[in-house]
Amino acid sequence: MYAWLWRHLPGPWWMRVGFCVLILAAVAALLNWVVFPWVDGLLAPWQSVTVR
Repeated sequence: MYAWLWRHLPGPWWMRVGFCVLILAAVAALLNWVVFPWVDGLLAPWQSVTVR
């Protein structure tokens, strides 16, 4: 997968590294702001633990 991505990115190696960093940051932001809050809402019933 990484080799395929590297071959299909345009420009010299330094530009490819920049694109890879941007793609990584976009994936991290998507996970942090969309996916993880959605999953947290699904797991909420199992996170509310009361100890008696």
